[in-house]
Amino acid sequence: MNLRYLVRQLFLGLASRSSGDYWERRYNAGLTSGSGSAGILAAFKADVVNEFVRTRAIASVIEFGCGDGSQLALAQYPRYLGLDVSRTAIDLCARRFAKNASKSFLWYDPTRAVNLAGFISADLTLSLDVIYHLLEDEVYSRYLRDLFSTARRFVIIYSSDSEERLAAPHVRHRRFTRDVERDYPNFRLVRRIDNPHREQTFADFFIYERVA
Repeated sequence: MNLRYLVRQLFLGLASRSSGDYWERRYNAGLTSGSGSAGILAAFKADVVNEFVRTRAIASVIEFGCGDGSQLALAQYPRYLGLDVSRTAIDLCARRFAKNASKSFLWYDPTRAVNLAGFISADLTLSLDVIYHLLEDEVYSRYLRDLFSTARRFVIIYSSDSEERLAAPHVRHRRFTRDVERDYPNFRLVRRIDNPHREQTFADFFIYERVA
């Protein structure tokens, strides 16, 4: 990652009014979803989720935070709906996967989504490299609400799980496992998969299953 790229990221973070505004500005400026959606990190995530989809006979997936579609290009999902706070990201994905009838995309604002679970749901909902980018408490709470309420069977989260403070203006770490345990008792954490590339990211996999 070069210095110019880092400077642009810092400028966008300081200039943005909210976490959603940051990502809209970022994609509109021609930047990507980030290093986590490319190279060995993207391959690692794809291997884990694709294997899970295959072995658990997952028929449908909703991803909350699809980004520019770089990670999705490695995915093997029977049926997929991607949501993102950035309209530019949705446009990018719509063009990139225009000929793929198994995929659909929607612009999503967690602060304005009303009764989402009453109209859409999937066997598996995904959150990959999103939670630690949710700066506002209300956005974070509503995001978790939608993520868990639309999951019929499983939720997979790939994120940090701490309250460590970083200087990056677009990063806020959260101890989300504590919040999920408190607010969503109908889900249990069944597996954690540690990231083997610790020098490149602070995120790990957390797999939740809906219980009766």
